[in-house]
Amino acid sequence: MTQEEAIFRSAEMTYVQLYLPLEISRDVVCLLGKLGLLMFRDLNKDINEFQRTYVEQLRRCDDIQRLLSFLAETMDKHADVYYHTFNDIGQTHILNEMPTEDLNSISDLAQEIELVESRVRRLDESLKEIKLKLNHLLETRYIIFKAERFLQINPGIAGRVSREYREQQIGDDLSSIDNISFTIDSDEDNDGESQQHHNTHDDLLLGNGLQEQFMVVGALRRDKVDTLNKILWRMLRGNLYFQNIAIEEPLLDTDGVTRVEKDCVVVFTHGEILVTKVKRVMESLGAQIVPLDKEHFPKTDSLNDEIDDLQQISQSTEQALHTELLIVHDQINHWNVAFRREKSIYATLNLFRQETHGLVAEAWLPNSEVTNLTESLKDFVESIGSEYSAVVTVIHTNKQPPTYHRTNKFTDAFQAIVDAYGIATYQEINPGLATIVTFPFMFAIMFGDMGHGLILFLIALFLILNEKKFGAMVRDEIFDMAFTGRYVLVLMGAFSIYTGLMYNDMFSKPLTLFKSGWEWPTSFKEGDNITAKKVGVYPFGLDWGWHSTENALLFSNSYKMKLSILMGFIHMTYSFMFSYINYKRKNSKVDIIGNFIPGLIFMQSIFGYLSWAIVFKWSKDWIKDGKPAPGLLNMLINMFLAPGKIDEPLYKGQAFLQKVLLLAALICVPWLLLYKPLTLRRLNKSARLRGYQNIQDQETSTELMETEQQMHDPENNDMVVTDFDRDQDNDNDNTSHGKEFNFGDIMIHQVIHTIEFCLNCISHTASYLRLWALSLAHAQLSSVLWDMTIQNSFSSENSGSPVAVFKVFFLFAMWFVLTVCVLVLMEGTSAMLHALRLHWVEAMSKFFEGEGYAYVPFSFSHLMDTPENN
Repeated sequence: MTQEEAIFRSAEMTYVQLYLPLEISRDVVCLLGKLGLLMFRDLNKDINEFQRTYVEQLRRCDDIQRLLSFLAETMDKHADVYYHTFNDIGQTHILNEMPTEDLNSISDLAQEIELVESRVRRLDESLKEIKLKLNHLLETRYIIFKAERFLQINPGIAGRVSREYREQQIGDDLSSIDNISFTIDSDEDNDGESQQHHNTHDDLLLGNGLQEQFMVVGALRRDKVDTLNKILWRMLRGNLYFQNIAIEEPLLDTDGVTRVEKDCVVVFTHGEILVTKVKRVMESLGAQIVPLDKEHFPKTDSLNDEIDDLQQISQSTEQALHTELLIVHDQINHWNVAFRREKSIYATLNLFRQETHGLVAEAWLPNSEVTNLTESLKDFVESIGSEYSAVVTVIHTNKQPPTYHRTNKFTDAFQAIVDAYGIATYQEINPGLATIVTFPFMFAIMFGDMGHGLILFLIALFLILNEKKFGAMVRDEIFDMAFTGRYVLVLMGAFSIYTGLMYNDMFSKPLTLFKSGWEWPTSFKEGDNITAKKVGVYPFGLDWGWHSTENALLFSNSYKMKLSILMGFIHMTYSFMFSYINYKRKNSKVDIIGNFIPGLIFMQSIFGYLSWAIVFKWSKDWIKDGKPAPGLLNMLINMFLAPGKIDEPLYKGQAFLQKVLLLAALICVPWLLLYKPLTLRRLNKSARLRGYQNIQDQETSTELMETEQQMHDPENNDMVVTDFDRDQDNDNDNTSHGKEFNFGDIMIHQVIHTIEFCLNCISHTASYLRLWALSLAHAQLSSVLWDMTIQNSFSSENSGSPVAVFKVFFLFAMWFVLTVCVLVLMEGTSAMLHALRLHWVEAMSKFFEGEGYAYVPFSFSHLMDTPENN
């Protein structure tokens, strides 16, 4: 069976009911997820999410996914050590190849993941603790080494500090310590002499107990050293000696993951009280301080032994962790897919209604897929050898079906333009089909330049040729918009090349493709005004002879302005014709007679007449006839303000025809206003006389009779009608059936529609003048950019010199960058937004209801395309 295209209007949908025995319900839902055909309705709206049948299974899946997230984070943390990368590629392929696993296999898989996660977590935490302890010992050894090196370079420093302190205590009161200051001179020549007074490094740093009273040694992050220095200087009022020494190797931060640059800090001050204050400040900034008393001072030998032992333990633990992570790396994609699929299965099962021995589900699917669904379920039940079977029943209902337009990678972006404004009502005309042509063409009218269009076309073509490469990579939001709309961009560029050829514009310069239809006089005096003589007609587009003339802007303004009116009239007229197709589809004669016909007459009698006048004026040789060309704007104004008055006639019988058209437009206003409400009131009275409650009840009964005829049709044995649903509990099931007829509401709605339609015909036609305005702005900006940049490099001054060559190169680069950034990107974005406006407001308002909701089937492939956020 050939699938319908479902692009001109949405695909016809069928409402089905499925009965699934509990024994095979999970397996059947898994099959339905692979098929991706059914859009299920929630039959348990009155039940809280936490009170549904399969809430425990969903919690179990959430717990497993949290474990998998931890394993993925742990792999990323250790990826630079033993493996190049960890990624999630190939999940769609895994999903397609993954068999339907039974509950026991899923339970065993969950237990396996929990055991692996427990081992990895335990090893990771142990490794972190070991590394932090090892880092603490290494940091301590660095502090001792750097401090000892400092004391070797500055021998006797602690002794001199203590002597100054004792002298100050003898000469002054302790309260005057704020005035104490000292300086210490470095003497690298005393390095050898210092070593003679100390037998070991430990004795050198301990200093016979003096350092503990006057010196603080520690390590601090390098970016906090200046802060510490300023705090201590202000707190001690300059009574200290501060020295920081860089530690070459980065050390672990307190989080045990990141490595930071640290400095060894040595501080000398007076007395135990100030030393205690210094320690408190350093500890508040996260510094590690080495105790200098003999009881707690770490011995170098024992420190080295502990470091060696911890390094061996760390290597063993890390190797064990990496072995576990290698196993995880091989299986994590499979685990992720399995439990994301499992979660979606149980989330879908929670939408079904619980029966005594099974589950009942209701869903929408395209008509063309009903046979595929039934055959797939039959084959599946036979393949598993089950004694139970799933039952599919077609239900004829008055619920509004979802809207489904079948798209491919080319039409998807154009359909997205329409869907961004609103989802089409079920079975109404799809604006996306016409948008494939009109959107890039409207853009090209505003962006008409062969050069700029070629740049845009090449960019889009590059994205298309490399779509597999770009499709697999992670894209940011802006680039993803361009990549998703690559086929829109390529048509925008191609149409811009065509309109640029029509305008004879390439980077603001004309192309002399054919002989000009104008000739300039060969003899003239300097200062004379010269006029070209017409000798022919240019074969295609605008004659390049118009460029650089004094009246070129006046000519192009008139041409593009009238062209915009014509484009707007054509665009709105064919859009309005779609409303007739929609009314005919719904068999709504009252809308055809009461809305479409008077609306069409009103639009054509005014703006259709104006468009015809533009073409007629273009086609007539006014110079040959010796008559002035009439102003069409004044003609249209006088048509309303002074009917029958013609200042400059356009054709014979103009006054009479304009009176007839104006009268037809005036008649259409009460026609639009009154016909539909009065007709509906008459039909409603007729329905009540026949025993119906209102006209909607009569329509419902007619549909029911047609449904019963379908049920008894011998050629329709597979279509079984079990219910004609009249409830309206679904937010998306918008229907007018069962509503009481209210003439006042209908009348008010029709008054609003009439006023809106008549005013919109005027405002929307004027809105298309943006095609002229943006086209003119784009051409003038392109011309100014050329004249201000690259045109200056073609002057005769310094011709052929290195300066001239550099000038050409520099100005060309400047012109090209500004062309791409300003004219292609910025101006192109502006023209694209205006084209969107013309489609969403001016065209789609003529026929588009947009009251539908999208068809989103339950599908595992969609599950893999979207991030896990449920």
